Amino acid sequence: MKESTQTSSRKLDHLRICCEKQVEVGSAGFEDVKLVHTALPECDLDAIRLETRFLGARLAAPLFIAAMTGGHPATTEVNRRLARVAESFGLAMGVGSQRAALEHRDLAESFSVVRDEAPHAFICANLGAVQLREHGTEWAERAVEMIGADALCVHLNFLQEAIQPEGDHNARGCLAAIADLCENFKTPVIVKETGAGISKETAGLIWGAGAAAIDLGGFGGTSWAAVEVERAKEDRLRALGKAFLDWGIPTVVSLHEVAGSGPVIATGGVRNGIDIAKALALGADLGGMALPLLKPAMDGEEALTAVVSTVLQELRAAMFLTGSGSVADLRKTRAYITGTTRQMLEE
Repeated sequence: MKESTQTSSRKLDHLRICCEKQVEVGSAGFEDVKLVHTALPECDLDAIRLETRFLGARLAAPLFIAAMTGGHPATTEVNRRLARVAESFGLAMGVGSQRAALEHRDLAESFSVVRDEAPHAFICANLGAVQLREHGTEWAERAVEMIGADALCVHLNFLQEAIQPEGDHNARGCLAAIADLCENFKTPVIVKETGAGISKETAGLIWGAGAAAIDLGGFGGTSWAAVEVERAKEDRLRALGKAFLDWGIPTVVSLHEVAGSGPVIATGGVRNGIDIAKALALGADLGGMALPLLKPAMDGEEALTAVVSTVLQELRAAMFLTGSGSVADLRKTRAYITGTTRQMLEE
């Protein structure tokens, strides 16, 4: 099987597994975060403003539709629905890895449909760090051009690569490739993890390379180790994946280590609007969700719209109960940290 065909087939495998199997592992730490309740909120729930800014763009709410899919003809309709909802609600959205479409131009429509359906939304392209190292600015430019992107996410997924039978095992030179890109690239670059979190040390390297923002991709949500366990045909790879199911930095801990030095998207185990409120109170600019939106997106636009509406309703209620009339107010909200998360932060 050609490499480009393998890549496309793998994308469909990932989509199917995420929808049909249990791939959520561990805790992101949000249950250990308690926002301080304001018994006298002194604001009007119906007048609360969810508008915010991210990398110079105005968004109607701080919910980020995180990278999910694309790269196979069967994924086109899912991206179409996600894009329509992003446009309708004024949200930012990321697409899945565009590697397959960069290798095989016939697959570009599974990504370009996003800009067709969301002409005004803040859209993020997506390219792997290894592919950036190997193909340089040319692929970065093509990824952005493919969907008329407002930003480019360079994803780090080395836990998954270590377990995949077809994974890229050489991570040398990726930081230099990111730095080279950021130096001359006109489009803002977001460096994103995909489920294992980012430490303060790695964040320092990323900021030093010139990234415009960081997407934490913390532990506690979708586990790509778990996904690869489901894909594995060999016992040794299945065992390797299981050994690393609890590997990574929980999202809340990663957020604590990274926030404060630049724009941050908190993804990884964000499951409702209350989690988004907690993430923003702890320093995130946006809260990103993927898996909770994938299944309704597969079901249809109406189901997806209902889920997004519920998430934003939960966020608005959490803001009301902390006396936050705006996202800026929410960022000033005090939080209690308990349990395992507190122990990790203290250590």
